[in-house]
Amino acid sequence: MSFNNIIGNNSVKKILTKSLINNTIVHSYMFSGNKGIGKSLFAQDFAKKILCENKTNGIECNECKSCIEFNSDNNPDYIYIKPDGKNIKIDQIREMQKKVIEKPIISNKKVYIIDDADTMTKEAQNCLLKTLEEPPEYIVIILIVNNENQMLTTIKSRCMKIQFEKIEDDEIKKYLNKYCGINDINFNVLKMCDGSIGKCFQIKDRIQDYLNIEDIFNNINNSIIEVVKISEILYKNKDYIDEYLDYINVILYNKICNNVSERYKYINCVKIVENTKQRLLNNCNYDMCIDYLLFNMWEEINEKNNRC
Repeated sequence: MSFNNIIGNNSVKKILTKSLINNTIVHSYMFSGNKGIGKSLFAQDFAKKILCENKTNGIECNECKSCIEFNSDNNPDYIYIKPDGKNIKIDQIREMQKKVIEKPIISNKKVYIIDDADTMTKEAQNCLLKTLEEPPEYIVIILIVNNENQMLTTIKSRCMKIQFEKIEDDEIKKYLNKYCGINDINFNVLKMCDGSIGKCFQIKDRIQDYLNIEDIFNNINNSIIEVVKISEILYKNKDYIDEYLDYINVILYNKICNNVSERYKYINCVKIVENTKQRLLNNCNYDMCIDYLLFNMWEEINEKNNRC
């Protein structure tokens, strides 16, 4: 099977490899799925294989002019489009359309990848629709989307949808062991990754922070003063607080599953976390929000007379 340098989504590998072998490549694809699960890597690898002049059984040769120039980011038949700021704008699509009518220079195909295509403005999507309706025979367009609900129905109907699934935990563990030297990854950290190798890379450099957050719950039965003392990580990391609150919910969910008799306490703590998120969104004082979080969770877990 091709795409061996990418982990996960073996069914997608089979579909794309079969289309390469049978020469049944379509004009437009939509790679859909959660962020960070490899859609962009698949799209780029697929583009390279499409453009290769001497591919065998769906595998690129890495020796032809197309492959060499692709590896050096100089292949004129390959265009990668990403958001300009927060969105992909209509001017970017118009510029792409000027290039679309130009025939390939090296290969017999031209490949356009539009990353984060779900950030396209409605104007940009309507503009792109013109190309999708009557694409030149040599054009392949790959749209990478995290939320396909943001895409116009008329665009979705003109693309072959390739659905990407979350990467299995075991595959993430093997990858981290092989390429990052991480031999043992905390269960809750793994769940926080949520099947996304991209999210895993964001987390791995701050693993100690996540372990410090776990210490808060390991000591939650101590006095509230002690709990506040070991919660410095929350008070001093405003930039990452959204991630840390999500991680607290992961810890709480694990406790809900493993503490049947007291699960109502942890369910109520999840509500406290969500209330804290809302307070932060409402621009309440940051330190007071963390105080609210810690004091209320501590009280919920330690209150002897809690009611379900």
